[in-house]
Amino acid sequence: MAAPLVKEWTTIQQFPAATQEKLVDLLGKLKTQDVNTLTILVMGKGGVGKSSTVNSIIGDRVVTVSAFQPETPRPVMVSRSRSGFTLNIIDTPGLIEGGYVNDQVLDTIRSFLGRYLMMKTIDVMLYVDRLDAYRVDNLDKQIVKAITDSFGKEIWHKAMIVLTHAQLVPPDALSYEEFFSRRSESLLKCVRQGARISKKEVQSFDIPVALVENSGRCSKNDFDEKILPTSVPWIPNLVGMITDVTLNGKKSIMIDKKLIEGPNANDRGKIFIPLILAFQYLFVIKPIQKLIKNDVARETKSAWA
Repeated sequence: MAAPLVKEWTTIQQFPAATQEKLVDLLGKLKTQDVNTLTILVMGKGGVGKSSTVNSIIGDRVVTVSAFQPETPRPVMVSRSRSGFTLNIIDTPGLIEGGYVNDQVLDTIRSFLGRYLMMKTIDVMLYVDRLDAYRVDNLDKQIVKAITDSFGKEIWHKAMIVLTHAQLVPPDALSYEEFFSRRSESLLKCVRQGARISKKEVQSFDIPVALVENSGRCSKNDFDEKILPTSVPWIPNLVGMITDVTLNGKKSIMIDKKLIEGPNANDRGKIFIPLILAFQYLFVIKPIQKLIKNDVARETKSAWA
């Protein structure tokens, strides 16, 4: 299969002038820090708006979104270049199937990365969920754990949470800011538990949360920019936060053979083998030897009686 084609990022010109100016400034900020390529991995459950968010960032319908096919069936990499800078965004299938984490999807994602980006890096991971999902349950924790097992705990150093469907009226007479704070904190707590981030490590795993509204009903400001209920233009705000994560001083995730092969089930119990053998010797083999020795002694004694 041929590598995804890198196209000129002409659709950046489709954004309102105010948004264009902010995006160009952010790309310039990356280039001044010698960041000429940025690779973003987009992950999460199906139907939460991963593909729509990719389309919004690029400014074009680069990934198919359909009400009858709520998620991309396989990983897709969209690559755009502008003035010597290359942006790669990898859209991925939802990680849940039949109420469980689908390990085969994670294997497919790693295989895709190995095919097209071997010995290159994941610079930012967008973990996408919905703002209007009011509960966090054990399945969310299992998703975080599966991502951590596949890509290493360090992936959360380069991660941010993206909450879609942000154009909403909060329930229970809560203010928008309070509802966003509660939803964010519940997801961050879930990430810390699923990724096994200790209290001592929380400060070093500073995971930002961004709001997104991909639908056509998103409000606009006087400059024709799509804005959140807080009046913040969300596309440059999202790209700004991506830029901050890229430049946060933490190492990007190298796509190497170890990552591609994933957690090896054959190696997981090897450290316990000496303990198991010692247990068998002390509590199984040795008692049996003692019984046999006693039986032989009794037989010998009977023979001479």
